[in-house]
Amino acid sequence: MTDILEVREISKDENNVLAKMVSMDHEQVLFCQDRATGLKAIIALHNTTLGPALGGTRMWNYANEEDAITDVLRLSRGMTYKNSISGLNLGGGKAVIIGDSYTQKNEALFRRFGQFVESLSGKYITAEDVGISPQDMVWVIKKQIM
Repeated sequence: MTDILEVREISKDENNVLAKMVSMDHEQVLFCQDRATGLKAIIALHNTTLGPALGGTRMWNYANEEDAITDVLRLSRGMTYKNSISGLNLGGGKAVIIGDSYTQKNEALFRRFGQFVESLSGKYITAEDVGISPQDMVWVIKKQIM
């Protein structure tokens, strides 16, 4: 076991995920990857003070992973404010699936994504957003991979 010599606080100016989480005051970010289904997703929980984080899942063909991280952090923070101002006892969260919603959707991908959502033990409630259909959400609910 190695000794930790120094622990320093992350600067808000650093260009990394933890610095972005700190600067936007996020509680948790889950990176989801499954080679078999082609899933690449990020789930961001901004704030769960009022209850589980509520926010949709978006499937978008981002130019790069950094754009996806920036988007999910921005959107999840917005959901905290939206849910709070609406008087809901819910926090804010959001998920993004990186990919083309016209060509890369499949049942196994959404079932695998559902397993990642379920791994949060009720801390995140999701729904449809851009690029996601009601049928996709049915597959998310089913969770088991075929």
